[in-house]
Amino acid sequence: MTGSGPLVVRWHALDHAPVEAGARQLVTVEAENAGSAPWRTRGPGEGLFLAYHWLDERGNAIVWDGLRTPLEREVEPGGRLRQTMALRAPIPPGRYRLAVDLVEEHRFWLAELGNEPLERKLEVAPRDASSARTFFPAGAEPTDDWHARARALHEEGYAAVGGAIEVERGVLRRRPPELEPYAPGGGRHPRFPYPLVCPSLLAPLEPNDEVAGLPAYRPEDRGEPFMFDARLLVRLKGV
Repeated sequence: MTGSGPLVVRWHALDHAPVEAGARQLVTVEAENAGSAPWRTRGPGEGLFLAYHWLDERGNAIVWDGLRTPLEREVEPGGRLRQTMALRAPIPPGRYRLAVDLVEEHRFWLAELGNEPLERKLEVAPRDASSARTFFPAGAEPTDDWHARARALHEEGYAAVGGAIEVERGVLRRRPPELEPYAPGGGRHPRFPYPLVCPSLLAPLEPNDEVAGLPAYRPEDRGEPFMFDARLLVRLKGV
């Protein structure tokens, strides 16, 4: 079904590289303005943007409101646009449906006007974890399973991974108060509100903060996905 009226889109192409869980890439779309109104992005949060949803195989939304990409030029009625758009894959790996659409920011998606989104069934692969680097200070000792657990989280889709910190008894009179949020115990916390201390990071990420003098990574808003997992335990012989 194709909509009718001022805002009508006909999709013609979607080109992409292999898709890895949690990873960001640029894909190329081609769309035709089959309506009577021009398409334009009018500002950083106003006008038409390319965007997308990730759905399961039954059409249920897994990730709504994907990254926005402004139109690189105005598209008059009857014209075509072929350009790249930013896409971040869902977590975890698996089979998904990608639905690309145009959104009039703060108002509606063109699919809500009767237009068909551009849909593709995609197999999302595990993320390549070969570039992972750990940032441990001298005297840090991860548990035997630390690296295997961190790698599994990277492959699940997380570019930044961190866990609990244990300070060896007798080294300090008391645990540094800055490390209280990192006390051992518990499990995964995907919205951990503190920097990840002694993290494992996929390139090109680098530590951008420190906590109690330790290397740390503070996630950026809508940046690379991250995970705190308290089962990842690093023991410190000194701080």
